[in-house]
Amino acid sequence: MLELAALGLLLKKPLHGYLLKQQLERFMSGCISVNYGAIYPLLKRLEKQGYIQTQKLVDGDSNRKVYQITESGRDRWRQAMLAHPRESWVNSRSRFIIKFFFFSQLEPKERIKLMQFRLMTCKLRLEKRESQLVEQDTEDPYQAIALQRHLANLRFEIEWLKAQILKEQPTTQSNENSTVNYL
Repeated sequence: MLELAALGLLLKKPLHGYLLKQQLERFMSGCISVNYGAIYPLLKRLEKQGYIQTQKLVDGDSNRKVYQITESGRDRWRQAMLAHPRESWVNSRSRFIIKFFFFSQLEPKERIKLMQFRLMTCKLRLEKRESQLVEQDTEDPYQAIALQRHLANLRFEIEWLKAQILKEQPTTQSNENSTVNYL
């Protein structure tokens, strides 16, 4: 996820490590943990893989490395944006929010496809959790409240996703053949 977020920020403009960390913290802190122990090894690995390149920037008394995404890095970012890796519920939720942050870099159809996949995932999770609620009769009121909160959050996310998909629909429908409307 950190790779996806870092490459996404570097798509906008080249950044030095400290500024990249600041932006990751500002925009992604609710989704991922950001620390220097993770940033610089990531940048080194991305550079070794050819996804980013560095240039020296003479900034006053210090020589800073500025990281810039390469064409290969753009391809890697796009692949990661459109992928649906098998991962835990918590990670998939965080990954989706990071992807959503960069949705302006995708085509409307791609955004809709990602949101529809997330919507399906949330609906399946809700269905599973609701059936577990029926099956398990918990006497612990705090466990019951925690589960109800989780279900409420799922319902909220489902409605939010539906609204976001509807916002995208006019954009894609206007670009499609009008005969589709007659079916």
